[in-house]
Amino acid sequence: MTTLPHESGFPSALISVEGAPDLQRNERGLRPLRLPAWARDQVLDPFFEMEVQLSAGVRLALRTAATHVALTLHAVRAPGTGGEPAPAAVDLLVDGRLARRELLTGGDLMAPATATRAAALVSGDAETVGFPGLPPGEKEIEIWLPHTAVCDLVSLRSDLPVLPSRRVVSQRRWVHYGSSISHCVEAEGPTGMWPAVAATARDLHLTNLGLSGNAMLDPCVARTIRDLPADFISLEIGVNIVGAAAMRMRTFWPAVHGFLDTIREEHPDVPLLIVSPVACPALENRPGPLELDPDTGTVHAVGDLRDIPLGALTLASVREHLARLVRERQRSDPALDHLDGRMLLRPDEAADLHDGLHPNAAAYLRMGDRFADFIASRY
Repeated sequence: MTTLPHESGFPSALISVEGAPDLQRNERGLRPLRLPAWARDQVLDPFFEMEVQLSAGVRLALRTAATHVALTLHAVRAPGTGGEPAPAAVDLLVDGRLARRELLTGGDLMAPATATRAAALVSGDAETVGFPGLPPGEKEIEIWLPHTAVCDLVSLRSDLPVLPSRRVVSQRRWVHYGSSISHCVEAEGPTGMWPAVAATARDLHLTNLGLSGNAMLDPCVARTIRDLPADFISLEIGVNIVGAAAMRMRTFWPAVHGFLDTIREEHPDVPLLIVSPVACPALENRPGPLELDPDTGTVHAVGDLRDIPLGALTLASVREHLARLVRERQRSDPALDHLDGRMLLRPDEAADLHDGLHPNAAAYLRMGDRFADFIASRY
């Protein structure tokens, strides 16, 4: 590899780590985390702990005239279908446009438990991702980390000096919260997540708190959002709660109110959008929990229809509750708004749910374009 004379370790005053509310130093380097330590300590669940470490929406920002930059990182890659590593890509943006996508091949692998083997971590090595042949002249660079991996940042090298980004300082700050539908593991790269697509289209500074399986209206997450700088906030709510049968109407209604009340303590006038669930036939009119059919690889709901009059939630009822809640709160909170998630992924596009629940990569791109158009018309 070409010798690059300029090297910055992490943390660096020249290279900012964006989209990560917390940074943790370890023996490998600097690990971005999507919730602060005090919030992580308040949820005792290993799945939650893994999700907040995955680097969805986290990127490095800098300004440089360099024509060759190279990032060294040590990734911990999550398993995908069949236990193989999920694809993990690093995306390079130049002046806000995707210029390069590189797949990781190294790092550690989280090996899931099987009938004959306990879960384990298979160790690997750090890896360097190079981006040669960049256009000459000063430019804004963003390096988006894999949304499917935990990343320890080691160093960044370049053939010319780097400077702090000007672009990130001028961007409006968007904080988004949601489920796997916002984490978008199926996206082909980190800028293919629909929140990233929308943020790039509207030149927004994104913090993506899409936590697969864990959008449970946890109070610690509401306090995290409350304490983050924000010019726009959106909350994708409902599918995890219905899919896990985690709440009933009695608990869901005050939980949403409490989540909003906490955010409004520090952001009383910031535009705040509630996004109800996208189309998902399995949960539309039947309560959770969800079960996976091992033969078809698709999910189906196994809740009892007789529980619906007793407060069991479906996606249809959640949409009704959220629309009503927003209407009532708008009397004193005109900056609160509502988007029916079926505008992002319509019922007639359910074939794009590869497992009956999660959109495929192409659907995420459409969702991002539609969300970008929606916020352009409103904010």
